[in-house]
Amino acid sequence: MIRILLVDDEPLLLESLEIVLTVKGGYTVVGTAGNGIAALDILKNTETDVMLIDLNMPGMGGIELIKKVHDLYPDIRMIVLTTFYDEKNIAEALSNGASGYLLKDSGKDAIIEAVEQTIKGVGVLDAKVMQKLTGLLSGSTPAGNTVGSSMSGSPSASGHTSAPTDKASRMEALFKETGLTDREKDIAKLLAEGCTNSQISSLLYISEGTVKNYVSIIYDKFDIKDRAKLVAYLNG
Repeated sequence: MIRILLVDDEPLLLESLEIVLTVKGGYTVVGTAGNGIAALDILKNTETDVMLIDLNMPGMGGIELIKKVHDLYPDIRMIVLTTFYDEKNIAEALSNGASGYLLKDSGKDAIIEAVEQTIKGVGVLDAKVMQKLTGLLSGSTPAGNTVGSSMSGSPSASGHTSAPTDKASRMEALFKETGLTDREKDIAKLLAEGCTNSQISSLLYISEGTVKNYVSIIYDKFDIKDRAKLVAYLNG
């Protein structure tokens, strides 16, 4: 039986979610909390498999809660369920331990399916969230407002002011020349943004070991064995 803890400051939403997850999903809702502090109190004495977490809550919000749960209870899977899907929130939630990111208008079936997939170790992203990430990977997200720069805490990966389209075109030419696959291109773009292997793993929902293997392949194809040199080369 999958045990779920719901965390949101909207009582009506909590009530609705509990009904959906127990009646339609067949899961067990072990508790509800109105903020991160209350959720942590429940976790002290309650075995939990999955948490559905809102981001904007009084006291302790969702991002801080995700960080603490990831550190204290690493086996618990966390799914963000929110109305916010800006790059900063997406990046912070995923890089700090969230297994999925859904919007509140996703629908009952999508939420139930997300819980099921998360338990299986599969990351789940809302279509609108995927569009944000796709924008980053295609180079269309403006410099200084990318997922990669949000996670690294810097204004931009390189501080360059050149147009993103120029950088993207140059990268695509390099990728074509070196024969990178689509997945290798995705990882190379995130490397260029300054993302760590752990951050790439969270964003693309692949293991860190898989990321390391891809990075090694990218090194070989570019004939560059140093990460800093590769990043500098990709950024021109």
